[in-house]
Amino acid sequence: MSPASTSTGGTAPGTVSFVGMGPGDPELLTLRAAAKLGQADTVVVSRAACPAGLLSHCRQDVEVLEATEGDPVAQVATAARAGRNVVRLFRGDPGLACTMAEEAAACAEAGLPFEIVPGVSSVTGVPGYAGIPLTDARTREVRVIDASAGGVDWEDFSSPDATLVILGAEGMVAEVAKGLIAAGRPDSTPAAMTSLGTTTEQETVVSTLQRLVPDTKGMESPAMIIVGDVAGWRDRLSWFETKPLFGWRVLVPRTKEQAASLSERLRSYGAVPEEVPTISVEPPRTPQQMDRAVKGLVTGRYEWVVFTSTNAVRAIREKFDDYGLDARAFAGLKVAAVGEQTARALVEFGVAPDLVPTGQQSGEGLVEVWPPYDKDLDPINRVLLPRADIATDVLIAGLTELGWECDDVTAYRTVRAAPPPQPIREAIKGGGFDAVLFTSSSTVRNLIGIAGKPHNVTVIAVIGPQTAKTAQEYGLRVDVMADRPSALALAEALAEYGAKRRAAQIEAGDPLRKPSQMRRGARRRR
Repeated sequence: MSPASTSTGGTAPGTVSFVGMGPGDPELLTLRAAAKLGQADTVVVSRAACPAGLLSHCRQDVEVLEATEGDPVAQVATAARAGRNVVRLFRGDPGLACTMAEEAAACAEAGLPFEIVPGVSSVTGVPGYAGIPLTDARTREVRVIDASAGGVDWEDFSSPDATLVILGAEGMVAEVAKGLIAAGRPDSTPAAMTSLGTTTEQETVVSTLQRLVPDTKGMESPAMIIVGDVAGWRDRLSWFETKPLFGWRVLVPRTKEQAASLSERLRSYGAVPEEVPTISVEPPRTPQQMDRAVKGLVTGRYEWVVFTSTNAVRAIREKFDDYGLDARAFAGLKVAAVGEQTARALVEFGVAPDLVPTGQQSGEGLVEVWPPYDKDLDPINRVLLPRADIATDVLIAGLTELGWECDDVTAYRTVRAAPPPQPIREAIKGGGFDAVLFTSSSTVRNLIGIAGKPHNVTVIAVIGPQTAKTAQEYGLRVDVMADRPSALALAEALAEYGAKRRAAQIEAGDPLRKPSQMRRGARRRR
């Protein structure tokens, strides 16, 4: 039977791709897998096994079918016969511990074209994230055992020269340990168990066959057991669970666009950032003022344009789009940015700022480095400030004192955002977050206004003295303050705090616990 004859109405069938998702960390998805998801018309997956954010590689119009709610073979075949490109997702690698072989064989029998896209297997991925190499100079053999169905003949795995990777053994740790000891492995043989591997909930316990059962009591599924001398590397090679903010749930009260670089930095420290907007940015009530400002910018009315936020940059870009303008309209103008993030937004627009304060990144900091007006050097003494409707007058007063005339133009309005979903509000007030980052006084006021006051176990981190003062006025204990007014510096300061906290717990011999696990009734990790 030819492939085309399997389709309906003469339509050539689509291609079926059997794709590995990796063991849990969505960043372990391969480039090939991401490309296939981007091309997919239909995705068949068990959502419970799908890492968060992985489907963001798909187009918005993709059809997602839940594999557990039907026969995945039929789901795949029906979509492919309709000419759709189908991606069938499997946890880990599709060739290991899953039903890919049977499903691909069904495609072959039906004449449907298919391909297999390997993924990072839990067999290698989880030990790598646990800091346990499967081989070293002394151990050269690895044996993988699927114990989920029971009935393993442990005599076949008695050799002390091989590393054992045991899958599906969460509920039968005692059987594994007893079976291997009975088969001749010494009860002192190193053994490790890792649960929820490669995720920010990962937990690894290193023990021996004799102590494995009591030491791993209460660990969550899925879990993997590694048996052999290689488990001894864990103390030196643990890199993931030792990140300073590992598993910390951190509230970032900014919009997704504003928080992107901050959230990325927090993830690099092992945290799980959650962005909650506290303000909503809206256009000015009347556009005429901005229209006149853009016209004056193009016709040479201004010597300087000052951007005090990324929102101001966005507002000018949008107005430029309305008029068919681009960054070339800034030719001959001097451009200032209040700080690093605003400067980056300008560079993305194609504008290199001429002035950015190196010290305090605020209106005051900008005034400190601003040149005084010189009628012999400056042909024009007028400055354009496209800003928020609630901006302070400190910058205008400073520039006026230096001899400049300022056109203060409302580029956008800021209003308090809608309250976040109830689970987020409950987590804020109930201590579900380990830390909250406040990047301005307004984020303090607005977050408390829309969601309530953070729990007293939550670490409060602020960007500077003024934000700290506002937080304290609302009864919050300030634990961390950045050494310079930068969002990335704030993330770095929180990471240093987390590292010191972890070191203190280790030195005191206390269990490693996140701040949220210190509240009454919280689940405590060993």
